[in-house]
Amino acid sequence: MATPAKKLSTLMPKEFAPTVPSVSEEKPKRYLWLRYLIPIAVGLAIWFSPAPAGVSAKGWQLLAIFVGTIVGIISQPLPMGAVAITGIALCAVTGTLSIGDSLSGFADGTIWLIVAAFMFARGFIKTGLGSRIAYLFIAAFGKRSLGLGYSLAATDLVLSPAMPSNTARAGGVVYPVLRSIASAYGSEPDDGTARKLGAFLVKNSFQATIITSAMFMTAMAANPLVVKLAGDQGLNLTWGSWALAGLVPGLVSLALVPWILYKVYPPEIKETPDAVKFAKDRLRELGLVKRAEWTMLGVFIVVLALWIFAPLLGNLNATTTALTGLAILLIAGVLTWDDVEKERKAWDTLIWFAALVMMAGFLGKLGVVPWFSKQMAGSVSGLDWITAHMLLLLVYFYAHYLFASMTAHIAAMYAPFLIVSIAAGTPPMFAALTLAFASSLHSSTGSLKGEICCL
Repeated sequence: MATPAKKLSTLMPKEFAPTVPSVSEEKPKRYLWLRYLIPIAVGLAIWFSPAPAGVSAKGWQLLAIFVGTIVGIISQPLPMGAVAITGIALCAVTGTLSIGDSLSGFADGTIWLIVAAFMFARGFIKTGLGSRIAYLFIAAFGKRSLGLGYSLAATDLVLSPAMPSNTARAGGVVYPVLRSIASAYGSEPDDGTARKLGAFLVKNSFQATIITSAMFMTAMAANPLVVKLAGDQGLNLTWGSWALAGLVPGLVSLALVPWILYKVYPPEIKETPDAVKFAKDRLRELGLVKRAEWTMLGVFIVVLALWIFAPLLGNLNATTTALTGLAILLIAGVLTWDDVEKERKAWDTLIWFAALVMMAGFLGKLGVVPWFSKQMAGSVSGLDWITAHMLLLLVYFYAHYLFASMTAHIAAMYAPFLIVSIAAGTPPMFAALTLAFASSLHSSTGSLKGEICCL
């Protein structure tokens, strides 16, 4: 029988090129008509109901389109980007907004920050730097299964500021390494051996991805939507302020979660010395760090430093920094324009982000968000701000069970809950950041299959 080390060597290709596990975008055609009918019915019901006092007719019509779009994102008769395009078209064709206003979301700078960050993610995967980082951590700390858990979590943490898709991090870099190690130790998902090692590593890596998604503005695709919605309330969440607020609770969580999982959901295999040998073998096969890897690492460090120290540099715009870094990667040949064109997730994010940002912004201008927030305020009236905010935070957190998408959840609920919490006396920045963190952390309540593919 092959030893784990020998088996590992046969499981990984010579040139490791991690890929995200395939998830078909094709939805079952059964009941497809219902997926179309539900958002249409909800939108029409709002459209033809009378607008309440304080809300203009156009504001109410926009609410109908917005809610219909959110329900469409949840029911998924079409991919998210197609639903968003339909919402933009309806805003213009119904005369609810002008065509210029309907397309104004594409001019938002925050969206281009996340598009550039998606390109950085492709650079980490294409150059192999992401996998090299994983092997370095495993070689240093992978002698025991708990050490493996911390190694994979550390890999996710290092990559998270430049990878706004948790699918890219967990599925493109961490999962292939994790899967190979688990298989080498005879732990498979479908033959009753998952608890030997693989189940622990998967649960650990999933929770680590959720934690790191909350730590940085650019660690999850929908985080910039939070920044935009908070900005509409006059709260400036910068990359640095978000990272500073999330650093200590994030690091504490990453230190505790693997240990807690190890205690409550322990793997049967405790010692994994062959994982260390495998990682060192892979590092030898990868050879010296290549020029493309050094360039990728250098650009990433410079961009990260500029994001962190932006307030000391005249508040250098984060999007400007990201686009400049992307341009350098293109000029240096680390990425090609073909790579940029093929980054479908970035362009898909561009579409839905632009649509939701545009609608959310005009809902505020047309009086809908203030009206809705006033209606909600009665639910926490008479409570001190700490109790009120905790209640709102818990409702916001567990309401994620009602949404199939983190993006839909944020778009529908973040702004109203933020406004009500501030009205209850919660310090504005504290309210904005805690709700921002919850916008990623609430995914820890979901299943791996459901959540890792939700964006």
